[in-house]
Amino acid sequence: QHVSYKIDVKLDDKANAISGKEEVVYTNNSPETLDYIWFHIWPNAYKNDSTALFQQLMNDSTSEEDLSNITRGYIDGLNFKVDGKTAKTEPHSNPNYIDIIKVLLPKALKPGASATISTDFNVKLPSYFSRSGFADGQFMATQWYPKPAVYDKSGWHEFPYLSMGEYYSEYGDYKVNITLPGEYVVGATGVLQNKDELQQYKSIGSKNATNRTGTPELYKGKTTNKTLSYVAQNVPDFAWFAEKNVVIQYDTLQLSSDKIVDAFTYYKNKPGTIWNNSIDYAKEGTRAYSKWIGDYQYPTVQVFEGPKNNSSGGMEYPMITLITVPDASKEYLDAVIAHEIGHNWFMSMLGSNEREHTWQDEGLNTYFQFRYEAEKYRYNSIFKDQVPEALKNLPVDQFQATLYNAMRQIPMESVIDQPAASFTTSQEYGLISYIKTAMWIYQLEQQFGRDKLDAAFKEYFKEWANKHPQPEDLKAAFEKSLGTNLDAAFDKLKKPGSL
Repeated sequence: QHVSYKIDVKLDDKANAISGKEEVVYTNNSPETLDYIWFHIWPNAYKNDSTALFQQLMNDSTSEEDLSNITRGYIDGLNFKVDGKTAKTEPHSNPNYIDIIKVLLPKALKPGASATISTDFNVKLPSYFSRSGFADGQFMATQWYPKPAVYDKSGWHEFPYLSMGEYYSEYGDYKVNITLPGEYVVGATGVLQNKDELQQYKSIGSKNATNRTGTPELYKGKTTNKTLSYVAQNVPDFAWFAEKNVVIQYDTLQLSSDKIVDAFTYYKNKPGTIWNNSIDYAKEGTRAYSKWIGDYQYPTVQVFEGPKNNSSGGMEYPMITLITVPDASKEYLDAVIAHEIGHNWFMSMLGSNEREHTWQDEGLNTYFQFRYEAEKYRYNSIFKDQVPEALKNLPVDQFQATLYNAMRQIPMESVIDQPAASFTTSQEYGLISYIKTAMWIYQLEQQFGRDKLDAAFKEYFKEWANKHPQPEDLKAAFEKSLGTNLDAAFDKLKKPGSL
């Protein structure tokens, strides 16, 4: 399927709310006729204790989310129309899934046909937790607009929002207008269309990137509203972040194909920040993944410093990522930025179903993150400062082998390939989806060699970029590249126990 969005919204920074309207052109590329379309209305996940989000968080004994003093969020003001005609809606059959709504089509949508669906909406942002909300004058607009669920060969994927478990989204084109007070700096999916504003970001950001210090000289005292326009093409999501008094860094990076990418980082203006070299981290992470998997396809890569949050190191969206890791070390910050940028491949350009097969995004990405930090620093984000100094003097392949051998000592009995909602704790979810899967990929590297494995990833990327690859598609691409049957390796994904 394909969706094209036109969204106009306004931020009320006093009420911590967003109001606006959207128009979605939904094209039915399936062979079936559709009588309805499921929509995610994610902000309702933050509404009460009965939602799937809260049930998951409250039942997770290892969750570090602090729910003791939060402000709720929700979405309302919906009035769906289809091709100008008022459309009826129905709730999900599960009364706790209030963040899903069925839009009944007044006229059946045949294969190849399109329908224009519009609605107003108002979002009350929660205080920041589980990816979305407001905190200390910063706004994280994620999962913020009504969004059609994926309809693929397996049918509808109308699932509720979860903290432990991410997304599966249709590719779409976006034109988004954001109105907000003039003092705010905004980072968003897509390319900013306001030429004067973009030039200010670039000129101030270039100076800050050169001198590695920076003052937030942008927009002080400009309290009148401005409207920023963004365009993004063929991406599975759109997120934006807004904050006053931030430092911008800007530079460009050139890929081996000679493609030029704009790179921006946005970070808090505070003494002793370790973000002064963040523009280098963004550039180097993008170059490394492009070299290993395939060229970064988007025109810009951006990193925005978010609220400090022990429950999450960061969260990725197409072309932009929010980093919430508490200040630790430059090595750890660099690794987290590389990891979140890496999701532009496995979450965005390769639109895998993270809710059914989390490992296909998180685990593959973690394998490359471990390579990045080992090659650059002889560092590993799992062990951090516990890595003995003697190990850091080893060649990188021996360093990696030693660390992976140490990871094998961590009990990880659960099956890798299971739905995100099946994991009982966030600790289990992280160990299996991230670390155990990275170990599985490392075993393939040991079996076939790094060069051949990189070639297999390039084949996978070439065949499945901007599509929705399933595990069997990854397997087929690897088998094609490696020239051998991989049943035994992929069978491990379905079996409990150690690798």
